[in-house]
Amino acid sequence: MPIIENLVVEEYGAFVGKKQGRVVVTVKDKIVAEAPLLHLQTIVVASNGVSVSSDVLAACCEEGIPIHFVDSRGRAYASVYSAGLTGTVRTRRAQLKAYDEKIALTLARAVARAKLQNQAGLLRYAAKYRQESAPEVYAILRDAMTEVLVKADEALRVLPEAAHIETLRESLLAVEGQGAQHYWRGFAALLPKNLEWPGRTGRGALDPVNSALNYGYGILYGQVERAIVLAGLDPYAGFVHADRPGKPSLVFDLVEPFRQPVVDRALLNFLNKGGEIERDDKGLLAEASRRGLAERVLDRLERPTEYHDKQFGLRQIIQMQARELATFLRGDRVEFEPYVARF
Repeated sequence: MPIIENLVVEEYGAFVGKKQGRVVVTVKDKIVAEAPLLHLQTIVVASNGVSVSSDVLAACCEEGIPIHFVDSRGRAYASVYSAGLTGTVRTRRAQLKAYDEKIALTLARAVARAKLQNQAGLLRYAAKYRQESAPEVYAILRDAMTEVLVKADEALRVLPEAAHIETLRESLLAVEGQGAQHYWRGFAALLPKNLEWPGRTGRGALDPVNSALNYGYGILYGQVERAIVLAGLDPYAGFVHADRPGKPSLVFDLVEPFRQPVVDRALLNFLNKGGEIERDDKGLLAEASRRGLAERVLDRLERPTEYHDKQFGLRQIIQMQARELATFLRGDRVEFEPYVARF
């Protein structure tokens, strides 16, 4: 039996308990999954009606294993960590202080640019395999990629005279949005012809592709939040995204450069290899599709890729990014470079 590092619990009525150093998932008294705490990295609860024992909560907090809860649409609504992880002070003070300084503008522009660069990178990667086999799709991808790169360069030059992040935010998000229009046009050209694509829709989407994207992003949010908390940062104090009660703005900031190499690429690969997105009678993702998407996203996070001239899994890179951001905000690092993928 393969070792489970990322446990996904999506069965309604499941019970997550602990037995002799293992997390055991049962449904109607039948064991459906077991994972040794020694190897476990995350638990994702992706269904209603799941019970988690206090023994599991205590053991996971002691071992530093986060438990993330997402709903049927992929919206992350809770995460459980050890209370001691939120006890850092110096980093959070520096993070909050940076919001009112020039450093916030530098960070916001850099994050927006990295996101756009990764959107262009995914389109470039897909285009090189279609130049001969699908020239019309190739032309769409090349055109969209070029337009996105224009916006990536523009992101660094948005309102150079801005003195505060709140002055910059609207214009910067407008540039991001313009780039996104071109990116999703290219993304649409990569989808199988039998899938209807109404364009990118976030919250409340019911079409299969947007539902799958939203669900995959929900899984990714939990991974990024974990990295942020472990780095001593406040997940609710971001820079690009505005503050709102209950909104993990820094998670939304740091997740942006990872959407394309983790979720978008995993979904396109799945669909173009004949995968199907199943939905229930309410139009929501079926259990099998939720489980499959979660497994593919988590698998992508383990794939090694180049970073700082070495090979790391994307999960490690996310953690390194959070720590590099923390040291930058404290003044212990000269600059912070958001992640740009090598597709």
